[in-house]
Amino acid sequence: MSEFDALCANDGDLADLRVRVRRFVAADRDRFGWKPEIDSWLTSWDAGFSERLADAGFVGLTIPTEYGGHGLGFLHRYVVTEELLGAGAPVAAHWFADRQVAPSLLSYGSEEQRRRLLPGIAAGRLYSAIGMSEHGAGSDLAATATRATRTGDGWLLNGTKVWTSGGHRAHFAIVLARTSPLDPEHRHAGFSQFIVTLDAPGVTISPIVTLDGHHHFNEVTFDDVAVGDADLLGEVGDGWHQVTAELGFERSGPERILSTAILIFGVIRALGTQHVDDRTAAEVGDLIGRAMALRQLSVSVARALSDGQDAATRAALVKDLGTRFEQQSVELCADLLDYVDDDGDLRAILATARQHSPMFTLRGGTNEVLRGVIARGLGVR
Repeated sequence: MSEFDALCANDGDLADLRVRVRRFVAADRDRFGWKPEIDSWLTSWDAGFSERLADAGFVGLTIPTEYGGHGLGFLHRYVVTEELLGAGAPVAAHWFADRQVAPSLLSYGSEEQRRRLLPGIAAGRLYSAIGMSEHGAGSDLAATATRATRTGDGWLLNGTKVWTSGGHRAHFAIVLARTSPLDPEHRHAGFSQFIVTLDAPGVTISPIVTLDGHHHFNEVTFDDVAVGDADLLGEVGDGWHQVTAELGFERSGPERILSTAILIFGVIRALGTQHVDDRTAAEVGDLIGRAMALRQLSVSVARALSDGQDAATRAALVKDLGTRFEQQSVELCADLLDYVDDDGDLRAILATARQHSPMFTLRGGTNEVLRGVIARGLGVR
């Protein structure tokens, strides 16, 4: 296989999978009438769609068959993800559980945890939130103040998480907490992760409503929440290593370059019906060229993950470059829309994209912090 073929991600059975997903999405949209959305992986929650997608065999692709999944690789999931985001499909309900929690359970979870949680995730019916960020610990997760204190038969969890996407609808959250006192010389030591049901006594979920009136973020407070040993994910004290690996899946996926895909595709299709000058054609070419380069970088990370390689540095690079491209693409598309006779649909999508644009470089770790991760990964001090 040539290097170009590898970057196309259509080798083997991937091309057939891509066609099947594309057909499913088109048929499901025609039948159920959902509308493509900007940032669909974060804001478009549709439990029915997630269940239908799972029933069609497109959720839990990387989960082994003995846990209800399909036993395929990260590239298979990448292809499905790319097609779903390119169509702006409403995938938020199952997103975090399928993207981050399932790989973490397979890497670090106990056999009991896998059998308890993975079948529901693969069925698109068990939803998870991620409890990492706090008011004083956003991109710098080493400042996490949430604590889990040992008790006779488990742990007591106290603290507050913020920007918890889907927390008001999720069944459980994976929560990062400090289980040992802070050592200023080793800030990344002493963390553990816990599986916490979000209807447990002591859990309070407060909505964070964005400027556009939408509620997908939350503040989640844990007040002496009892967590059993069976819900410790991995080993005590290994939380930082686990989170770092988990963030590789979060930062490198196509959602870091395709959040604005429906706007870009829509503008280009509209321009195809217009007479455009050479300058406009060059702007379109630049936009597509940058998108293709970023996609190829993202695919290369997916292949590295498929091969079991450490891709943390490359994942951070994808997130930095990809989210900056997403932000810049919004205003590039706004300029290109001046050449389009639009009925208002694209301008409505543009308005939503502008509202979401400031978030692109913040979530998943701010780009400024990620540049430090990249520098360290390259050996720069």
